[in-house]
Amino acid sequence: MTSAHSTAPVASAARRRPHSSTSLRWLLPIVLVLFFLAILIWLPWQARQMESNERQEQLIADTLWVEQTIRFQLGRDEESLRALGVEIATGHLTPAQLHERMARLLKNGHELLRVVWLKPDGQLVGSSDPLAAPVELSPASKATAEITRKTRRPMYTQPEAQTHISAAAPSAVLMDYHVPLFRGDEYLGDLVATYQTSALLEEMVPWWFAQDNQVSLVDRDDKVLARRAAAGPGHGVYTHKRALDLPGASVTLVTDSVKSEPQLLPNLLVGSVIVLSLGLLWSLLALWGHISKRLAAEGALRQQMSFRTAMENSLVTGLRARDLEGRITYVNPAFCQIVGYPAEEIVGKLPPMPYWAPEAMAEYQTRFANVLAGKVTPQFETFFLRPDGERVPVLVFEAPLVDNDGKQTGWMGSILDISDRKRIEELNRQQQEKLQASARMATMGEIASMLAHELNQPLAAISSYTTGALNVLEREGPVDCAILKPALEQAGAQAQRAGQIIRSVHEFVKKREPLRQQVGIASLLDSIRALIELQARQSYVSFRAEIPADLPPVRADRVMIEQVLLNLTRNGIEAMQHVQPQRRVLNVVASYDEATAQVSVAVIDHGHGIPDEVAQRLFSPFFSTKAEGMGMGLNICRTAIEFHGGALTFRANPEGGTIFTFVLPAATNLETL
Repeated sequence: MTSAHSTAPVASAARRRPHSSTSLRWLLPIVLVLFFLAILIWLPWQARQMESNERQEQLIADTLWVEQTIRFQLGRDEESLRALGVEIATGHLTPAQLHERMARLLKNGHELLRVVWLKPDGQLVGSSDPLAAPVELSPASKATAEITRKTRRPMYTQPEAQTHISAAAPSAVLMDYHVPLFRGDEYLGDLVATYQTSALLEEMVPWWFAQDNQVSLVDRDDKVLARRAAAGPGHGVYTHKRALDLPGASVTLVTDSVKSEPQLLPNLLVGSVIVLSLGLLWSLLALWGHISKRLAAEGALRQQMSFRTAMENSLVTGLRARDLEGRITYVNPAFCQIVGYPAEEIVGKLPPMPYWAPEAMAEYQTRFANVLAGKVTPQFETFFLRPDGERVPVLVFEAPLVDNDGKQTGWMGSILDISDRKRIEELNRQQQEKLQASARMATMGEIASMLAHELNQPLAAISSYTTGALNVLEREGPVDCAILKPALEQAGAQAQRAGQIIRSVHEFVKKREPLRQQVGIASLLDSIRALIELQARQSYVSFRAEIPADLPPVRADRVMIEQVLLNLTRNGIEAMQHVQPQRRVLNVVASYDEATAQVSVAVIDHGHGIPDEVAQRLFSPFFSTKAEGMGMGLNICRTAIEFHGGALTFRANPEGGTIFTFVLPAATNLETL
């Protein structure tokens, strides 16, 4: 029994011990939280009091500094006036010197309004203003002058409002400073310096102090003598008074801060405590969600990486990253497909690369040297060599590769396989040649009837000359060759003329590969002159050509430029069908520009001109103003000129009509390139 009873209290105590320890464990945080809340409640009030006391102490210190500044400046003025009074009493100053010394006092002290020397009877002897009128002292100033005469000590007059003092201060609160002048026992009068109380504040109170405080000068009855409030009136919360201690005058400097009492919360200390408290609460709440957010971020990162990998694998554009040494650090599957090498055989390699062609190795090395020097060409064309020997034309775009800090770590290149584009360009070139041949055939179809008429003339002449020769032989029998020679020569000339027309047509319509060679504009024009003149005569148009003898040749395909000239001249002839006959003149003018090293050829007509709505679409394919036109003539002309590195333009002719101009690089310029 004893044993059982003795173990029960022990068990009960054991059960109570965890409960008490748990209570203490919870009680301590509660006490700490309550203590923290008490500090939060007490701290703003304490901080407010500290800030308020600090502002008041700062105002007192600044006011004392301003008062000392004003008193120091007044002391300097007093010393200068007393020294001037001594010189006046000794009689060493001339009137001019006296005026100069008084004017210098005003120049050095802008707070002074005037300085005068008055005799005992009030007569003006000298003044800082040479044109000053007689001075009439106020009763208070006269009383002060009497006191200074008796005491022989300088004194100030109590400031008071006065009117009509000067043009600068017609009405102001003024204060006089009297310096009695004695030569032995002889009283010479008073040296009177007049201060404007508002100028004392304007000149002696710093701007930074006036921006934060309302500064006033008051008398013994707190009547305002002068006030400066640059930032507005004071709030009456922080104020301080300081007497200027002027002999004979009672003037007090009063400062009233424009700052109001600090609010309970907007101060740095309280704000810091609140921010720290909120940060503590936020950290406690964020601690629970940190792990879940981190796991979610890791999952999102894995998803983004998978998305990026899938996107890069689906691109048809090759991507290649290189470091500053040219070492490949990354390639995507599209790049591997373009060059024909797997990624493990490319990544980490330094130039030369396995996909560089041996014949273009110098070009690759030069471009790589420019990359290392930071002179990367943003876009260029080249070709890569696959392991099977196939050459792949590519278009490469290069851009700097930078890290998060904006520092360049290498270069990122985008590579496009342009094999299909090259094939399309070749197909377009072939189609363009076929189209040009069709255009030439269409042109010949249009001039077929005129050609038949033109050939009929030399053939008829040949027939006439040969018939006449035969008639002579039949009628006269054997005759002298001199009789038949002129007829046969004329027949031969007409035959050559017909042959030249046939050869021009044959060369014009013959299909051939473009062949660039040095040709002269005059030679080109002569080869098609017969065709141009044929069309011109049918439309009663005069054809003129102005080709300088020293015009440089151009390097071009003869047939293509002939087609351009023929199309432009035919358009000019057709444009003048409905104008007066005397205006039907077609000019072809060539010139050379040494500045650009280009040969310019202008085809000038005097026709109806080109309306604005037509000019916007003039070079568009299949656009034509002719009912039977295909709309390809000018488009083919522009393509042919651009194929040679030139340009085809047009403008209105000031004399009426249109001027078509095409320019081609001179052959000498092309050879130097």
